[in-house]
Amino acid sequence: METLSRTTDYFDLVKSRRLALAEWISKELIDTKEIVWEVGCGHGHFLTAYAAAHPNALCIGLDIEKDRITRADKKKKRAKLTNLHFLRADALDFIAALPEQIKFSSVYVLFPDPWPKRRHHKNRIMQPEFIEVVSKKVMLSGRMYFRTDHKPYFDSVYKNVTMEKQLNITNDPWPFDKETVFQARSKGHNSLNAIKVK
Repeated sequence: METLSRTTDYFDLVKSRRLALAEWISKELIDTKEIVWEVGCGHGHFLTAYAAAHPNALCIGLDIEKDRITRADKKKKRAKLTNLHFLRADALDFIAALPEQIKFSSVYVLFPDPWPKRRHHKNRIMQPEFIEVVSKKVMLSGRMYFRTDHKPYFDSVYKNVTMEKQLNITNDPWPFDKETVFQARSKGHNSLNAIKVK
């Protein structure tokens, strides 16, 4: 009975989070058709630079850490960017709250936690299920970008993206690059660029 109660509480929490996101989206993303999305935006270095360089693109960065979103918001305000939003939210909650007509033109996942120990691999965000759900929301010819300094994680994601029928991995260069905090700390990294084909 206690387990059932906990499960009910969890689903109620997820439902309330998604309703709150849907309300925010209905107010802030009126008439929006496409967005540039960064999953795990950290302190906002990359997306703030991206939004400044692409004033006609609507950019949204998500992170689950409150302090990171606070820091990212400060960067946004200093740069006086009106085409950029940072939200403290779960990625799957955000996708579930998005209306059908809003698609991702680009999705960036930069240096997510690699959870290097095998028993923790289930915590990695770039799982086949997540890649599939995100790919459905990417517009045709849109892109998914992934970067990590953990080679085993990169190999795993490369394999998972290869298996996703909606995406094709390309050798195209990244259209925009900005060094993040994690990239600056790394001794090297691997990057993946995939295009939505169907």
